[in-house]
Amino acid sequence: MTANQKEWAEEKKRLVDTVKSLGFPGELGEAVAKNLGSPKAMKRMVGYLESVRPQSAELVVDEMLAICSEISAWKAKKVGRNL
Repeated sequence: MTANQKEWAEEKKRLVDTVKSLGFPGELGEAVAKNLGSPKAMKRMVGYLESVRPQSAELVVDEMLAICSEISAWKAKKVGRNL
């Protein structure tokens, strides 16, 4: 396992464990990790979960979508600068 793969696995586990500790199913954590797509985004999501401690799955998904949207906007901005 490469260092990058190890980092992905560790952050995914941490995210899933955090989601489960809040009383949500592990499958929600798996889906969130898959959609976030990077260890940095997963770390950010864990930070949100630990500080806000959302009471509904909808809030978890809303934050995941917000993070994904910000990443997409950043990527679009970066591509625009390289043109």
